[in-house]
Amino acid sequence: MKKFLGFALILVLSIALAACGSEKDKSGSDTEKESKKIVVGASNVPHAEILEEAKPLLKEKGIELEIETFQDYVLPNKALNDKELDANYFQHIPYLESQIKENGYDFVNAGGIHIEPIALYSQKYKSIDKLPEGATIIMSSSVADHGRALSLLEKNGLITLKEGIDKTTATTKDIVENKKNLKFDADYEAALLPKIYESGEGDAVLINSNYAIDAGLNPLEDSIAIEDSESPYVNVIAVNKGDENKEAIKALVEVLHSKDIQDFILKEYKGAVVPADK
Repeated sequence: MKKFLGFALILVLSIALAACGSEKDKSGSDTEKESKKIVVGASNVPHAEILEEAKPLLKEKGIELEIETFQDYVLPNKALNDKELDANYFQHIPYLESQIKENGYDFVNAGGIHIEPIALYSQKYKSIDKLPEGATIIMSSSVADHGRALSLLEKNGLITLKEGIDKTTATTKDIVENKKNLKFDADYEAALLPKIYESGEGDAVLINSNYAIDAGLNPLEDSIAIEDSESPYVNVIAVNKGDENKEAIKALVEVLHSKDIQDFILKEYKGAVVPADK
């Protein structure tokens, strides 16, 4: 009888310990569920810098942010498409739309964050009106940037584009008046343009602000012409379709829209990067 009672007691204790272990596992599993991690691809400047500023704010919401930096405009979308990233933050809306069209990506814009005005730089001339007859303008090989580059030149009175066209998709073929017979050289990757400028090639170079800032240029002080705040080229958080509804992605966009991050952008970049309207 004593042996039986001893066996029964051991059995009860074993079941109790197993239950505790199961409860602990369940608790641990719940903790893991609460801890969310997202991987976001970004250009070094200003995107990765802005995301670094957002890290502690996201941590307060239980979200760990990992930032993967890229040096070009092609790989971040490939990585997103391959599900190596949860989101990317490097491109403006017209470029995103062109990439979706060209590559069949099933991406959506989860939220606009900031604008990086494109600007014209010259080692040879101190102002845009000093550009000579037949001057060579160097710009990115990315067709998605041509419309904004040409719009900047039009706004400064150097060219006229066809009436009624969508200027975000304009190309040099849409120029109907070229007062100084400007020549256009668009054979360079966007990331190489600061080096092209530094080497003094061409008469003027159109450079995206992220690459300009990364190269130590100040778009407001060093350029001879700069895009204004009415630019439609808002840089966005891009995700695979459906992921825009995920809690972590919504939290990311919410934090990037916060006053803390907007104030950081204005203070850090002094107008070379400006928060987008929500």
